[in-house]
Amino acid sequence: MWHEERHSRIRDLLRASGQVSVERIVTELGVSRETIRRDLVELAERGEIRRVHGGAVLTGDEPPIDVRHATRVREKRAIAKKVAALVESGQTIFMDAGSTMNLVAEALAARSGLTIVTNAVDVASRFAARPGNEVHLLGGRFNAQIGCTQGAATVAEIARYQPHLAIVSPVGIDAKSGASSFEMEEAEVARAMCANARRIVIAADHSKIGVRSRVAWCPADRIDVLVTDRRAERSRAIDALRKAVGEVAYA
Repeated sequence: MWHEERHSRIRDLLRASGQVSVERIVTELGVSRETIRRDLVELAERGEIRRVHGGAVLTGDEPPIDVRHATRVREKRAIAKKVAALVESGQTIFMDAGSTMNLVAEALAARSGLTIVTNAVDVASRFAARPGNEVHLLGGRFNAQIGCTQGAATVAEIARYQPHLAIVSPVGIDAKSGASSFEMEEAEVARAMCANARRIVIAADHSKIGVRSRVAWCPADRIDVLVTDRRAERSRAIDALRKAVGEVAYA
């Protein structure tokens, strides 16, 4: 496993639970303790994590958005194209924030006749850069780290819409807890979008399958389509998800 892929997997484990032991990282990644300790030292020096006895905890901030955009790009781009194929002209769509959502927006931006309702500045900008679609950027408190609006005002504004689709991306998804995220305000936005949409499409690469994060926001049996990449087939959690969600689509 490459150096940056290990770092990305460690970030995923930390975002899912806030803390993780060296033993669990070793088990999940299949590498030596010495390698993991070196990785944790490097991530701590960057200020992304804080080392504690036997493991690491989050510092409280997500990795920079450019770091997240650079991880598993091939898988996320394939997922984005698969998600775009589910969208029909004339539909109104909720989209939340994140690196996968930016690629979904890129895949859909050339289309026309769509109404996009989003809390993500990058998503709104991608659609607004081309004519033919209507874009609604949700108001609320701006989170510069993620590039999106959040909070009670955002959630209240979401309730005004009844779109055809909610396309959202979690930190983790499993059959028991459904889709989940680490940050409460991100989860509240995703929960509101799912509650008001007719259909729910979850975009999640293989690293998120079987991961249960801190705040659950959509039960598995309410998810119409889970779009993931082929590496998810190796996960022990995928069989239960196939039974729980409406459909699993592989990119």
